[in-house]
Amino acid sequence: MPRVDFYHLQLFRLEQALPRLLDRVLSSGQRAMVLAGSEDRVEDLALMLWEDKGSWLPHGTKRDGRPTEQPVWLTDDPQDNANGAGVLVLCDGMDSPLADSLPRTLDLFNGRDEAALEAARGRWRRHDVSGHALYYWQQEESGRWTEKMSKNITRES
Repeated sequence: MPRVDFYHLQLFRLEQALPRLLDRVLSSGQRAMVLAGSEDRVEDLALMLWEDKGSWLPHGTKRDGRPTEQPVWLTDDPQDNANGAGVLVLCDGMDSPLADSLPRTLDLFNGRDEAALEAARGRWRRHDVSGHALYYWQQEESGRWTEKMSKNITRES
């Protein structure tokens, strides 16, 4: 069953949270597809990842080419899993049918924007009806993520 993790951005902006989460994905040996709201946004995020002082994350976009060589693929096409990622990262309120087939989706949403909150609630309901394992994470003052809720989780004894 696919897993969807909702990350409620309250303290960090997306540009601060995304590199940290992608670093964890890559550290676990997986590839990521980052879905952003527009081609311009994709290029802005790619530039941000190049300039991130905390760590350098190998990534590429359509403009860079060679998607199969990119551990992190940034795109604005909801079905463009050109690097064969197992982790889908949703930004800018985007959604993708790949969330129904990939093992894991990270849905990052702006917790200070009421429209973004309502849209995230709608995505949660859609994934709940589909039977996905759901996790909801909030940021602590320290910047760490704390799991606040989970649903449709099958735990083995």
